[in-house]
Amino acid sequence: MTKRSNLIDGEWTDAESGDTFDTYDPASPDEVVGTYPESAAADAERAVEAAAAATEEWGSTPGPKRGRILSRASSILADRKGELAELLVREEGKTEREAGGEVQRAIDIFDYYGSKARDIGGKVKGASGADTVLRTKQEPVGVAALITPWNYPVAIPAWKIAPALAAGTTAVIKPATLAPGCTHAIAEALDEAGLPDGALNVVTGPGSEVGDTIASHDAVDAVSFTGSTGVGNAVYDTATADGKRVQLEMGGKNPTIVSDAADVGTAARIASWGAFGVTGQACTATSRAIVYEDVYDEFVDAIVEQADGIEPGDGLAGGDMGPQVTEDELEGTLDYVEIGRTEGATLETGGEALEREGHFVEPTVFSDVDPDSRLAQEEIFGPVLSVIQVSGYEEALEVANGVDYGLSAGIVTNDHHEANSFVEDIDAGVVKVNQQTTGVELHIPFGGMKASSSETYREQGEAGIDFYTISKTVYDSY
Repeated sequence: MTKRSNLIDGEWTDAESGDTFDTYDPASPDEVVGTYPESAAADAERAVEAAAAATEEWGSTPGPKRGRILSRASSILADRKGELAELLVREEGKTEREAGGEVQRAIDIFDYYGSKARDIGGKVKGASGADTVLRTKQEPVGVAALITPWNYPVAIPAWKIAPALAAGTTAVIKPATLAPGCTHAIAEALDEAGLPDGALNVVTGPGSEVGDTIASHDAVDAVSFTGSTGVGNAVYDTATADGKRVQLEMGGKNPTIVSDAADVGTAARIASWGAFGVTGQACTATSRAIVYEDVYDEFVDAIVEQADGIEPGDGLAGGDMGPQVTEDELEGTLDYVEIGRTEGATLETGGEALEREGHFVEPTVFSDVDPDSRLAQEEIFGPVLSVIQVSGYEEALEVANGVDYGLSAGIVTNDHHEANSFVEDIDAGVVKVNQQTTGVELHIPFGGMKASSSETYREQGEAGIDFYTISKTVYDSY
């Protein structure tokens, strides 16, 4: 068990109240992994004030120098990759392979933005008149409030912190209380890499105290949130009340269409990776397989075989699929299994909690799912796949788009025309052809549509820097 502190103005400090909370291993729920400050509004206010005081120094630091600090942090994280992956497994529950991949993602993000920091400045355009220079100038937006979820506890903090700092914007981050340890590790690496005091501040505690305070504080200029749609909408209302810039990424109900022009075995593997990887605890997880009637029965058999071949277990002991993060998340998944039964869907496999220590559940497949049912409409956030039969492409598209969400969507097909039509027709911010709905590249934009996103700013790539900068247009005659 490790005790950690808040980082405020370069100092590692406890909450003013002295209160703490513990995190627990989802595979061994009685085992305490870490102890953290249970901060309140006063702690969050001090963090915002520190970030505001650091804006001039960090914002005026040349981009290449900012980039070198991010690159050094990337190297430090790389040196600690094994340690961080183990911490991630023990706090969040991923398998060791999944955790290692996520940590590598954070390492790569800091390396990427370390390089991109050199390019931040502006563009020169041709002026209409003679003896005139027309250009833009990018400047830091000021102070950013970052609110991150538990399901990707190192990658998502990295892809918010790194572009903010690359842009010269200072930040206060509130990581999820279920798995805050990796955010502290990022802060430690940046501190060791030479980040000035106050440029990044980390405050742990409940959203009602810390999250609300940083989202509403007068000194905060931008708010970036990833989490549930309900909480995200509340953050949006709070942040925009006084004109803050807001970026929200929220839930998903992601489809994979399986065409009769697909190889069914390949389609089942792709759907399985998307549905059961990271225990289904991803906003981009495949929740619906929408299958053409000519290959429906064959696909159901193939996806059941895939699910039955997955052995849930402790991520540090070689399990194929880790536990759900808490008892509440497990119970929520089991509730949806019961809803599916009640609605008349056919439970093909899974649906039971494992009779062992930890929050483990079997990979679950339902067939004969009504596209208008709760099972097919509501985000579950567990390893549950609904298989829906359709007559062909037009009906498949109607079903795929017939939900409130629009984050990630895929099609498996060997028909090039069908694939290109899907790219044009689907209402989703991330579109996959012959790939799982999970997993995205770090150097291109990420974000959703409809209830999955605020549809304001995208994350990652150059779009990530756009959110944390504001542009001036300069007309210079000589």
